[in-house]
Amino acid sequence: MANELILIVEDNEKNRKLVRDVLQFKGYKTIEAETAEAGIQLALTASPALILMDIQLPGMNGIEALGQLRANPATRAIPVIAVTASAMTHDREKIMAAGFDAYQRKPIDIKEFLAVVREVLDRSMTHT
Repeated sequence: MANELILIVEDNEKNRKLVRDVLQFKGYKTIEAETAEAGIQLALTASPALILMDIQLPGMNGIEALGQLRANPATRAIPVIAVTASAMTHDREKIMAAGFDAYQRKPIDIKEFLAVVREVLDRSMTHT
């Protein structure tokens, strides 16, 4: 369907640009934050359809940010995909156990990334 609003929370400018360009090319709208704190604020004000959350962020990390999003009734239902350079199996298990809707490792595989974004968006639409 595309055209959904996706919030990208990523402190690395190159990673943010790649994700933004790929998503916008596919017709998604994007907004961005460089910190978890700013991402939480944007989630509250913009009500995105999906959040892409880096795990290693300055200040609050992505797992802590997810906890805050899930604790707030206004943002609880927004699906969140963890995007991280950490590919260790135990890290992935810890990330998924924290309650993320999906997991993508960096550097992203564009085809796989877009498929996961679509899958999570479609899954959330059937739950609303």
